[in-house]
Amino acid sequence: MVSHNQVDNDIIASIQSSNDIVDVVGEYVQLKKQGRNYFGLCPFHSENTPSFSVNQEKQIFHCFGCGKGGNVFTFMMEIEGYSFPQSVQHLAEKSGQQITLSNQSNETKESNSEEQKILEAYQLLSKLYHHLLKHTKDGKKGLEYLYDRGFNEETIDKFQLGFSPYKKDFIMQFLEQKGYHRQLMIKSGFFTTNHQDRFQGRIVFPIRNITGKTIGFVGRSIDDQEPKYLNSAESPLFQKSKILYNFDQARSEIRKKSEVILTEGSADVMALAQAGFENTVASLGTSFTDTHASILRRYVDTVILCFDGDNAGQQATFKTLKILKKVGCFVKIAMLPTNYDPDQYIKEYGADSFDKHIIQTASTEMSFLMKYYKNDFDLRQEGELLRYVDKIISEIALLASPIDRDFYIRELAEQFSLSHDALTEELSRKMQFVKKNDDNKSNFGNTNEENQYSTNNNKKKVLQRAYLNAERTLLAFMLQNAQIADRVKDKIGSKFNLEQHQIIVTYLYGFYEEGNEPNPSHFLTYIEDQAIQKIVVDLSLLDCNWDISEKELEDYIHIILAEQTGHAKIKQLNNELHAVEKTDPLRAAEIAMEINKIRQQLKRGS
Repeated sequence: MVSHNQVDNDIIASIQSSNDIVDVVGEYVQLKKQGRNYFGLCPFHSENTPSFSVNQEKQIFHCFGCGKGGNVFTFMMEIEGYSFPQSVQHLAEKSGQQITLSNQSNETKESNSEEQKILEAYQLLSKLYHHLLKHTKDGKKGLEYLYDRGFNEETIDKFQLGFSPYKKDFIMQFLEQKGYHRQLMIKSGFFTTNHQDRFQGRIVFPIRNITGKTIGFVGRSIDDQEPKYLNSAESPLFQKSKILYNFDQARSEIRKKSEVILTEGSADVMALAQAGFENTVASLGTSFTDTHASILRRYVDTVILCFDGDNAGQQATFKTLKILKKVGCFVKIAMLPTNYDPDQYIKEYGADSFDKHIIQTASTEMSFLMKYYKNDFDLRQEGELLRYVDKIISEIALLASPIDRDFYIRELAEQFSLSHDALTEELSRKMQFVKKNDDNKSNFGNTNEENQYSTNNNKKKVLQRAYLNAERTLLAFMLQNAQIADRVKDKIGSKFNLEQHQIIVTYLYGFYEEGNEPNPSHFLTYIEDQAIQKIVVDLSLLDCNWDISEKELEDYIHIILAEQTGHAKIKQLNNELHAVEKTDPLRAAEIAMEINKIRQQLKRGS
């Protein structure tokens, strides 16, 4: 992970101390404090029950589900795909520190430089497009369009809306004048295949990542150009399936309100934000994905869907609802009148009415489904009605709350004058079927990482030999206490039995020799191997009695050395056995018994 000659250790420690891991992780995960740790849903694997832990005291994170763990640098590398130098650079900028990375390989320098130049070009273009919209003749038509749509100056500035002129090579020339190579610009996806600005004659919406950096654009036609909306080309920086429009600006309000409003498009987001609903986001002209759902679930429990009131909007609501339920979100549906979108409704009725009659009266998922499924059946026909009722009971059977199930069964019975007892009996039958399917998933072919990890951990606990337990416990003490590390170093040096433990103590001795204080989070920056990092995180989380006595220390060391002595003795006896097994069967039997006795002693740790 680390090449320490790139950044001075003191600078790394300074950057680390300036970026509290709870604050950094909290920008990506909704954390709740429980005891000494903070818990949330893991951003690295899909789960409905929080197993992701952050320890503020030790400045490390660990997921008990997928096993990922590390410090604040590791987290940024995992969540953003940064290299270690990039994570250091990012966190330095975040804390207002200026650093220079040295001694990078030419390949790394070229890669980082290229990516950085593309990112810089996006920031420049965002400012240029915005200037062209507000201060040039070319942009006047786009500005008038936005004013006609009801967007004010503040909103246009907040979202940095822009305009791309009709000149085919204007943007290419601008970037070349700024020192950007033509081939790099073509590679970045700024232009069409014939090297023209892909957004010419369009209003431009900058798309920003979670840190607020522009990474792409959406161009909106204001005349007869097709398509109506045009996105930047997909690239490592810009992936529509992983980006939510306005998430960077909405994030703090989402946390504050503990809910997010999800709309269909960028114009709806802007209209709602202008009306005071600043916890609003949208997907980018593409179907809502599992990744989008996982991002939202990390921040909030409640998602309010506010899609268009036409049939297409209702179908999109249904599909999105199902995706959000898979990741455990509580979903409400803000129902708009037929053929209205959020922007139109607010224009006609105002923000107060939208809040009172649309947001505050949002339907539950079950109420929406009961209305939505009616479109699939002709309820005037008896057979169709019974099929509809059966479909709704199947949906009710999936509800977790018995109170909710009873409420909707009663509503169904009253709506169609059916027997409550009969519907409840059918519900019970369907719930047994659901439970049976769930049990089958648990018992056969279950690939849930959390369950597998727990099972593996249990096996490790059962199979763990005494010397392994002694080494792990001793290492845990050493990570927290430099004096204990010194005593162990004097007694046995790096003569641990497990190779991974030998590697850890070698690094740890060097860490303390450089004058560092005990700090598992900082120590992780000295280790390149991710598997070794994971072991260090596990050891750091061990719950030990930190008042270790001299006798306990000696006992642990004795167990560790006994394993080595025992194996050495077994090796010697095996050589003797091979020498006498054909000539002296009696002596061979005695040696075999002695070998077996030593093995039993090693197994017991005596």
